[in-house]
Amino acid sequence: MSKIAINNSTAFGGAISQADVDNLRSKALAAAATLENGDGAGNDFLGWLHLPSSITRDELNELQATADKLRRDCEYVVAIGIGGSYLGAKAVIDALSDSFAAYKKSNGPKVLFAGNNIGEDYIHELMGLVDGHPFGIIVISKSGTTTEPAIAFRLLKEQLERQQGRKFASGHIIAITDAARGALRGLATQEGYTTYVIPDNVGGRFSVLTPVGLLPIAVAGFDIAELVAGAVDIEQGGDEPMLCYAQTRNALYQAGKKVEILANFCPRLHNLAEWWKQLYGESEGKDGKGIFPASVDFTTDLHSMGQWIQDGERTIFETVITVESQSAKVVIPSDDDDLDGLNYIAGKRVDQVNKMAELGTRLAHVDGGVPNIVISLPALKERYIGQLIYFFEKACGISGYMLGVNPFNQPGVEAYKKNMFALLGKPGYEEATRAIQARL
Repeated sequence: MSKIAINNSTAFGGAISQADVDNLRSKALAAAATLENGDGAGNDFLGWLHLPSSITRDELNELQATADKLRRDCEYVVAIGIGGSYLGAKAVIDALSDSFAAYKKSNGPKVLFAGNNIGEDYIHELMGLVDGHPFGIIVISKSGTTTEPAIAFRLLKEQLERQQGRKFASGHIIAITDAARGALRGLATQEGYTTYVIPDNVGGRFSVLTPVGLLPIAVAGFDIAELVAGAVDIEQGGDEPMLCYAQTRNALYQAGKKVEILANFCPRLHNLAEWWKQLYGESEGKDGKGIFPASVDFTTDLHSMGQWIQDGERTIFETVITVESQSAKVVIPSDDDDLDGLNYIAGKRVDQVNKMAELGTRLAHVDGGVPNIVISLPALKERYIGQLIYFFEKACGISGYMLGVNPFNQPGVEAYKKNMFALLGKPGYEEATRAIQARL
């Protein structure tokens, strides 16, 4: 079975050498051992580590049966969640979907996302889209009280019950939540919703291979068994690829490369980068440390961010995701007049041109002082996306421990919430409300 592969050879020659990476070997091995032994900071959130191989066929069949019911009865399914409760599912669905699926008729429902923002126009437009159509809801929240998804769920639940009746709503609202506690668990029990559990020992940004990600992906019509099998390939295939990535990026960080840009040459990978940014930003950005994760879509962004990457401050490196094989074949035709000057590439596939743009970009950026790490995917298929997800997760845990932080907490996320609750006058925040009003 083919697998994803990593090549760090174009990271050398400027900021770091192979010796710099090799010098971090013992530190990386110790970090990997800390993960496996479960004796590091945040060890109560290691449920993702051997999750892929622990998922049973019965569990996948149950998720698929729920997905099939939603696919049969609904024109739309709205997945409500924020952060890791939506980014992983959206990343996988977009990576595997026809780029124009939203504009085409399909055999199953359109999967929509809500609760990941507080944009009034966005929720109004979404509610308008599903108005008059049978739709389902997958609501994802451990507590049921996180502001963004709670607002979306209150609005959409009321709309669904009004449109289709409470009986239909109770049969087509799926709650993915805590096993025993929280407002959403209580409501699900009261209303008789089908429920799945967010494991206590799996943080949101590591949850794509739990029902949080697997159910929406199955509703979108993709093979979750193959996705999980891909993750198992990497889980059980040895740590070398993840060690290579963690060692190289930490060597670059120590050499002053403070920003990692995840670049792709395939438009369907845009939201994979959004998931990656949360995974690494929330895991490593603490205690005054951490590589800043950014992303670009090439060749599009070569006509905007390309100038900065080529000639700007030399504090960056790139990790490039390359896709070896495309599912479609489009050949550039010849033209008798050749007014656009493209006959020199007539007869070539569009992907051949894209690959040369990719190679030319990587060479130019390396020459310009931007080290490159290359991650190759054989194709955009469930198996390889599953491999990539687990690769990034395991490498993130290793890299975080190498950096000397707890990769599994996110203390800084609460700061904006406290201010927002104080500004809104939430009960229990009276003292904070007075304090923040005095500041204003």
